[in-house]
Amino acid sequence: MFFFAALLLFPLFVTAQEDSGASLESSMSAESSTDETGQALPRQFRELVLGMSLDELKDVLAKDGYFNFRGDRDVSFLPVREQSLVETTGTSFIRRAFFQLRDSSVFIMSFTLNTSIIDYFSVFSKFVEKYGKPSWLDPRMAVWETDETRISIERPLTVKYIDKVVFDDIVSESGLIESGQVEMRRDFLDEF
Repeated sequence: MFFFAALLLFPLFVTAQEDSGASLESSMSAESSTDETGQALPRQFRELVLGMSLDELKDVLAKDGYFNFRGDRDVSFLPVREQSLVETTGTSFIRRAFFQLRDSSVFIMSFTLNTSIIDYFSVFSKFVEKYGKPSWLDPRMAVWETDETRISIERPLTVKYIDKVVFDDIVSESGLIESGQVEMRRDFLDEF
């Protein structure tokens, strides 16, 4: 399970440099963040919303026809501060979905899409049409970003929604833990 969590977090360390444009489609977002241009970036896909509780997430997944959610057996608790991972298979357009929670709130939603019926270019083109040019673009991924939200489309075809405030807090804590371990290692080596 730790591997899946690391896999979900690894590509998120790429930083964005350019401003992004955005527009909002009501079916994609009821709640949104605003980027520097004053336009909205969604924090929601269908009825799934960043910040929702584990119980709300399970209820929505059980009712949504795009997912084959099997209940609590699709929920794993991670051995780090109040984190859990919900992994479920999908139907038609969605192959798999991962939802990472911290303190019982969703902060990452990741959807691996079925490339036999939908392609990267189609998804990328729709995002550009709706939200403008990405903040970050390279052959592996495109990223749209505000102070609160980050959405990436990663090859071959995964769409991720990330609550940046929570994610940045985790990265900050990780740096503190790592610096403490480095100091303990140095102190240990000084014993010789």
